[in-house]
Amino acid sequence: MTNFTLNAQVRTDLGKGASRRLRHALNVPAVVYGGNKEAESLTILAKEIARLFDNEAAFSHVLELNVDGTKQNVIVKALQRHPAKGYIMHADFIRVVAGQKLTAKVPVHFINEEAPVKKGGEISHVEAEIEVSCEAKDLPEFIEVDLANAEVGTIIHLSDLKAPKGVEFVALAHGDDKAVANVHAPRVAPEAEEGAAE
Repeated sequence: MTNFTLNAQVRTDLGKGASRRLRHALNVPAVVYGGNKEAESLTILAKEIARLFDNEAAFSHVLELNVDGTKQNVIVKALQRHPAKGYIMHADFIRVVAGQKLTAKVPVHFINEEAPVKKGGEISHVEAEIEVSCEAKDLPEFIEVDLANAEVGTIIHLSDLKAPKGVEFVALAHGDDKAVANVHAPRVAPEAEEGAAE
């Protein structure tokens, strides 16, 4: 079982200069808000937050944030990374309240991709993550997209996916049936036309 715990300290030294000094000291500035409480400015050890978010599941998991000994459940709302080096420069967390719905972005896992490829198709992944709305207890680690029966020329939309129990796709709820993946014929292949006709 992976440990989704993060230790943080309350930060009183605010502003751009303070954030720069924190990063030089190998700390990451962060903010936690929501849950009918005041927003808190925090500081987290850079190596600790990097280790946590090396695991893809941490992005769609309820995390335990330990702030100076006080524990609270949160999810990550946004991470700001260095444009060239990729390390985390800032993190935003939202408090999780039992019984209250939250929205989070969950990674998409494509399975059985070899099936449409054997039929002469090429797969384009349109979405790498899907925004979901649910209670914290129902938050899925990922959304699975099974391509076993996908034919060449197929576009897989959100409405084609089965949402886990208690989970709603945000875009679909707003009438936006987004494409998640499509299977298309290779750019230059005469045989592909015969395959499509079948």
